[in-house]
Amino acid sequence: MSYFDSVRIVLVNSTHPGNIGGAARAIKNMGLSRLYLVAPRDFPADRAVWRAANAVDVLDNAIVVDNLDEAIAGCGLVVGTSARERRIPWPLLNPRECGERAWLEAAHHDVAIVFGREDRGLTNEELQKCNYHVHIPSNPEYSSLNLAAAVQVLCYEVRMASLSAAQSESPPLPDWDMPPAKAEALELYFQHLEQALVDLGFHDRENPRQTMTRLRRLYGRIRLDEMELSILRGVLTSIQNAVHRMHSALQKKTDS
Repeated sequence: MSYFDSVRIVLVNSTHPGNIGGAARAIKNMGLSRLYLVAPRDFPADRAVWRAANAVDVLDNAIVVDNLDEAIAGCGLVVGTSARERRIPWPLLNPRECGERAWLEAAHHDVAIVFGREDRGLTNEELQKCNYHVHIPSNPEYSSLNLAAAVQVLCYEVRMASLSAAQSESPPLPDWDMPPAKAEALELYFQHLEQALVDLGFHDRENPRQTMTRLRRLYGRIRLDEMELSILRGVLTSIQNAVHRMHSALQKKTDS
């Protein structure tokens, strides 16, 4: 299987079907083929087919899902596009670095490059599901990129990384004994972590501040593998069991 087949392009809540068709054309131009659409407003649509030109096969094989979690399921690397700085900055790649890392990791697991809505991009919650953010350094006086154009830029960088790798031996990934944790497993871990922190009395869902956001960023920098994640889930379960035993003992003492 070609490494290109391990890279999926994800469009979230696309409004204009023409942009979906334009993105499909950009994907095929650069040798990619996998398109995921998260709750598109208008698809399938004739305008998408018209804009896709000879890339209708990419549209025909597009996978439509209800949410981002479904679109990135099974991915060991998720990169989200961000056109603006966030209050809590995430590890940031430029387009060249994004292409190189996507191509390098595509040899080992599925990779998702995620694009947001035409009018407002990705939400903070969606971006927090990504390992890295990528920013296209456009003209600050006119920085708004068309969605299909943004897809073209990053798909081009993936292709350039593939050509570079064909000419010279690519540096290998760190020689870990386990693969990196997949996106859906990480999401379950963060849900478990939040509940454990609530049980401990450390975290208040009604007044969350930035606790979970910063913890997500911390774990994102580490890039946990499957075994490490399993160990941490076991730690959380043991903590919760200890807290529940303590509460039960206090309750019995109070009742007596």
